[in-house]
Order: sequence, then C-alpha cells, then structure tokens
Amino acid sequence: MTTYHVSEPRSRPRILVVDDEPEIRDFVIRALMADGYEVDSACDGPDALGHAAACGYALIILDLVMPGADGKDMLARLRHAQPGLAILVLSCLSDVATKVDCLDLGAQDYLIKPFALAELLARVRVQLREEQHQLHEVLRAGQLKLDLGRLQADSGVGPVPLTRLEVMLLRELMEHHGQSVPKDQLLATVWGIDFDPGSNVVDVCVRRLRSKLGFDLIETVRGAGYRLAS
Repeated sequence: MTTYHVSEPRSRPRILVVDDEPEIRDFVIRALMADGYEVDSACDGPDALGHAAACGYALIILDLVMPGADGKDMLARLRHAQPGLAILVLSCLSDVATKVDCLDLGAQDYLIKPFALAELLARVRVQLREEQHQLHEVLRAGQLKLDLGRLQADSGVGPVPLTRLEVMLLRELMEHHGQSVPKDQLLATVWGIDFDPGSNVVDVCVRRLRSKLGFDLIETVRGAGYRLAS
C-alpha cells in the first residue's frame, strides 16, 4: 500500500452546532472553542440550512428534536446538500430504531442526551481526525485507490464519491489488507468510543460500499468480521 502526502496548511476545523436549547448550545460551543475549534451556531432547521449553504463545515452537531423541524428530514437535507459532510446527532431519543435510522441517513455518530462533555469531545476528535492530523492522503491496496481528501474511491472503473463514514471504514480495511478485521474493532475505530456492540451499522456500511465499489470488494469472514479482498 502506497501513501502520498501533500503538505498544504489548513485552518482550524469549523463546526456548526444546531440546537434550540440555549443552555446546551452555549455549553457545547464554549467547550468546542476551548478545544481549539472555530464554531458557529443555529437554533432551528432553516437557520442550519442557511449556515451550511454559506460556509464549509468540517462537522455539524445536530439536535434531532427542534420545534417546527423534523430532525431526520434535516439530516437528510444536509447530507444531500453536502454528501461529504460529517454529522454527529445529539438527541434525547435513545431508542435503537431512531439511532439506526439516523445512521442509515448518513449520520456519522449518535450521542444521547444527557451526555458527558469528555465523550462528546472525544467523538468530535474521531470525526475530525482526517482534518486535524493529515492534509491529503491517497491509499492504495491492489487495484483499489482511496482518496481521503476528496472522499472518493476507485476500484478500477473510475472515482466514486463516498460518505466520510464509508471512507473511514474502507481505510480501516485497507490498512489491514489481507487480514480479517473484527466488527467490534471497526465499531471502536470508525464510530468512536462506547458504541453499542450489538448494532448492525457496520453491516449496513459494508453493504453500501459493496454496492458502490463492487460486491466482491469486501469479504465476510464468518465469525471473524470483514476482510478486503485480495
């Protein structure tokens, strides 16, 4: 596997916090700014869409329950507007069905209120590690090429756009090319800490990658996880 680096300076990651509760919104904003991020805020759906259209954000932290707005619809509209955008859902809804729906709609992570600030910041760092620790990187494994900066992969028939979550999962498999990667390891590395090990989000993401890049690209190793095909 070959890695390329292009060393161009980048500004600090910019985050949009969308929440109609002023106390929670201001609490999260202060914490993110203290951690070194540039932060904007929105209090409702239309405000969030306007900000997202006008600015380039590395991450949006989205409250799912807001007056006059369907959180899932907002999530879908934001992802449609910016396919490569990372979204972390912050919600009081704790049922598995809602979490799975949001992940299926393209959210990278889901954190339940009330939450520990340290966990929120850790999950933010997981989502932004590409922006924080590398500038531009291209990975190759056999015929497969993954462009981390452009959020796209090429399995031999031309570049295909991927979501940030799909990029992170494919990267993990490429970095263990020829080896089986357990699902719990993928959950910990891609989705962050303390994620439900009984979730099927890994299987859903693998299915999406197969549909985009070829059904023979990722092999299922029974009882052992997934492996990038040789």
